Amino acid sequence: MAFNQRLGADFYASVQRDLRTAMARDGIDVLLLDSNDDIIYTTGFSHYTTERPVVFALTQDKALLLVPELERHHALAQDSAAELVVYFEFPGRDRPFSVLARTLGDIGGVIGHSAGVSVGRLGQIGAAFPNARLSASSIVSTMRLRKRPEEVVLQREAARISDSMVQAGVDLLSEALTTGSRMPTEIEIEAHIIRHALDIMNHEHENLMLVQGIAGGLVYSGLRSAFPHGMPSGHRPARGESMILSLGCRVGGRAAESERTFILGEPSKEQERFYNLAQEAQAIGTAGLVAGATCASADDRALTFLRDAGMNQYCLHRVGHGMGVMFHEPPWVEGGDETILEPGMVCSSEPALYVPGLGGFRLADTVLVTTDGPDSLTKFPRKLDEVILG
Repeated sequence: MAFNQRLGADFYASVQRDLRTAMARDGIDVLLLDSNDDIIYTTGFSHYTTERPVVFALTQDKALLLVPELERHHALAQDSAAELVVYFEFPGRDRPFSVLARTLGDIGGVIGHSAGVSVGRLGQIGAAFPNARLSASSIVSTMRLRKRPEEVVLQREAARISDSMVQAGVDLLSEALTTGSRMPTEIEIEAHIIRHALDIMNHEHENLMLVQGIAGGLVYSGLRSAFPHGMPSGHRPARGESMILSLGCRVGGRAAESERTFILGEPSKEQERFYNLAQEAQAIGTAGLVAGATCASADDRALTFLRDAGMNQYCLHRVGHGMGVMFHEPPWVEGGDETILEPGMVCSSEPALYVPGLGGFRLADTVLVTTDGPDSLTKFPRKLDEVILG
C-alpha cells in the first residue's frame, strides 16, 4: 500500500480550530499568514514563493487563501483547506490586499500577523485595512513547536528516506573503492542521492506534496569538509579523506535529516580521535533532548564535553535546531534558548568538530522528544568501524 503524503481535512480543521481558540484568547480578529511554511501548516497548500503574495486569512467564521490567478488551479488540485480569494497579478491595478479586504469587509479590530512579515508588506496590509491595528503574533510559531501525531508519521517516513539517501551515497562510494573505478565527484554523488530519494517517493508514495527543497543536502570531503556548509564541488573523494554526507528530505511538507561522516580507507590516529569525540558528543546531545529539560541544557551538555576535551577551537556551532515544516525552525538547541523541551518536539542533534588541514567530523540525527526519552527517527549506523569505507 502506498504511503500517503497528504494530511486529511480533519488535520487542518483541528489546526484552524485551535488557532481560533488562541485568537479569541489574545483578542485577534483576523490572523494573516504569508510565509510558505505557515501556509503549508494551516491549509496544506504548497507553492513556490515569489513576489506575489499568497496569504492565509483566518477569522472566527472564515478561512480564506489569497492567491494569484496562476496559482488558482494549483490550490484547487491540492484541496487546500480554505476558500480561495484570487487576484490577477502583482503589483496589480487591483492590489492583492485590496481584493482580500473587500472579501473580509471592514476590519476595525486587531489583525495579527507572524513576526516574519516584511516591512513593505505590512505597509500594504495597513493601507488595505486602515481601521485595523496590526500586531505581531506568535500563535502559529508556538503551535508548531509540538508536532501532532499525523506530522510525526510524515517525519518518520522522511527520516527513513534520509537514512536511505545516506546509504545510496555509501553504496556509490563503496563500489568505486572496491572496484578501483574512478571515484564520482561530489556533485555527481549529490545528484545520485537526490534521484534516489525522488525515486522512492514516486514509486512508494501517493499524493506527493511538491515543496521547495524536497530532497538534497551537503556532500563534501577532504580538507573542504572542515567548513560546516561546504557546497558540493568537482572534487573526487580519495582514500585517506573524511567525507560528510548531510542529507534530508521533506515528506508531506515535513522535514528530517540524517548525516554521517565517513572515512575512506583506514583512518589515521587523528581521524579516529576526532571522530570518536564527535560521536560521543552527538550521543550526549541526543541524550539531552529530554522532556522537561531546556534547549540550553542540551546544548551545554554536549559542547561542555567537547570543550573539556580541548576541542573548543574546533566547535563552530550549536547542538541543533527544531525541524517540522522546515528543516530549520524553533526551538533552537543552543545556549541562548531556554525553551523547555516537550513531548512532540522534533530537533536535530548535530554537534561537530571542524579541523582545518584535516577535515570535518559531524553526525546528525532527527530526534523526537517523548515522555519516555529521546526517540531518534534516523538510525543510520554511527560507530567508527561502521563508517569506514573501502
